[in-house]
Amino acid sequence: MAVLPIRIMGDPVLHAPAARVDEITEEVRTLVADMFETMDAAPGVGLAAPQVGVGLRIFTYTYEDDEGLPWRGVVINPELWIRPLEPGYPDPDDESEGCLSFPGERFPLRRSDAALLTGVDLDGQPVRVEVTGWRARILQHEFDHLDGILYIDRLDDEDARVVAKIAKKRKWGKPGASWMPGVDDIDA
Repeated sequence: MAVLPIRIMGDPVLHAPAARVDEITEEVRTLVADMFETMDAAPGVGLAAPQVGVGLRIFTYTYEDDEGLPWRGVVINPELWIRPLEPGYPDPDDESEGCLSFPGERFPLRRSDAALLTGVDLDGQPVRVEVTGWRARILQHEFDHLDGILYIDRLDDEDARVVAKIAKKRKWGKPGASWMPGVDDIDA
C-alpha cells in the first residue's frame, strides 16, 4: 500500500465527472487500498478517487460515532438519494465542512440531513447505506467529487470570495497542484 498525493482544487480531474468502473480488477483493489491509507494519513473521513488523480466512481469513507463505533467502507459506482434540504442558512458551528482538496479550511454548507447510497463493494456485492447527520454529510461530499463538484463550488458568494483569496495566496488553482499527506505542510 502507498500514500498517494492529494489533488488540490485546480486540478482538472477534480472538475470532471468520473467514469463508471466496468470491472473490479487488481488495479482497482490496489487503488482502494492506497485510498484508505491516504485517507487515514491525511487524516480525513472520506476520499474520492478523483482526489488522488483517478477519474473513477469510487470513494472510501471512515468515521467513528459518538460511542466510538467504527463506520468504514468503500463504494464503487454509487448512486445517491437525499432528503430535501431544510430552508435557511447553514449553522457555522454545526454545518461546516472541510476538504482534503482544499486543505486546512472549513466553511459552512447546508447539506441534507438524510442520505441513501447504493453501489457495490470490492467483491461486486451490493452496498446499501442509509444514514443521517454527519454520515449523510460525508456521503454527499464524496459523491459530489464523483460529479466534479468540490464543496467550495457550493458556497455562498461571500465565502467563495474568501476561497478565491486563499487559493491565490497559496498559489492553488493550477492543474497538477497536490500535497502529500504526512509530508507537506498544508497551511502554507
